[in-house]
Amino acid sequence: MPFSDDSHPLWQVANLKRALHAAGVALWSWTTDTDAFAMDEQAFRLWGLPLASHVTFEDLSSRIHPADRDRVRAAFTATRALVGPYEIDFRILIGEEIRWISARGLGNDEGEHNGRMSGVFLDVTGRKQAEEGHELLAGEMSHRVKNLLAIAAGLTSLTSRSVNSVEEMSRELIHRLTALGRAHDLVRPLAGNQGRAALLGDLIAVLLAPYDDSGAFSGRVRVAVPRMGIGEQSATTLAMVVHELATNSLKYGALSVSSGMLDISGTSSETEVCIVWTERGGPPVTKSGDEGYGSKLLRRSVTGQLGGAIRTDWSDDGIIVTVTMNPGKLAE
Repeated sequence: MPFSDDSHPLWQVANLKRALHAAGVALWSWTTDTDAFAMDEQAFRLWGLPLASHVTFEDLSSRIHPADRDRVRAAFTATRALVGPYEIDFRILIGEEIRWISARGLGNDEGEHNGRMSGVFLDVTGRKQAEEGHELLAGEMSHRVKNLLAIAAGLTSLTSRSVNSVEEMSRELIHRLTALGRAHDLVRPLAGNQGRAALLGDLIAVLLAPYDDSGAFSGRVRVAVPRMGIGEQSATTLAMVVHELATNSLKYGALSVSSGMLDISGTSSETEVCIVWTERGGPPVTKSGDEGYGSKLLRRSVTGQLGGAIRTDWSDDGIIVTVTMNPGKLAE
């Protein structure tokens, strides 16, 4: 008699298979003696391989990221000696796409049956990307806090050179630190995409206000850029770029000494906006051998979010930084 009861074992197996598919769980079995893999359709899709009755570890290895390949081979071999559950995370390449896969199973005799080890593959790309994003955010926040402390120390030192009393120094320093706080607000993204577009010149002027008020920096920072509006997203990114360049200048460049001058000029066309950051009169600068976090942050911001490029000229007279940007990106 035909069955239709969901409690029947065959229906239960079918339901379990549907549940596995819905959860994105892919099944595999590895014959340790022959190195052959058996996989379900979900696993073939996950690995970007055509359906086949016979797959070897070498077939899968061709998709594993070269940096992970030896580690994965050693880890799978070691599973035969492990006791209990194991988990291996690694990257695979599907064309230009990078996916993160988690292989899970049971080691030793507990996971082996008739010469076969069995387990599951899970696509954990989303989780790995979130972890990398959190690490990047933590690193960026740590870097930014260190920069703010360095700026505060630099402003304190430079303010002390231009005043004659403790009261005057306190007043000037509070003024500069307050301006620095206003500039930092522009670096912080607003929740819910709130905020307004800004003029390019106004944005740069506010960001550099802590370094060019009525005290020691008076008249040493000059800004001459095209009059143009920029969108909320690009304003935040550009604020980070200017903030980073100003921090470096205060630490090592023209703004670190009373004789230094900073000139920001720019041009615009239908295809490109160019900003040139020129420092003169500061201490001698030399190109660092390794790219620091600040340099990586600058390059990633300009190329990835502003659709442009950044070039640094380590001249004898002072550093010159040329930033080119896509006008369309600036409007976003």
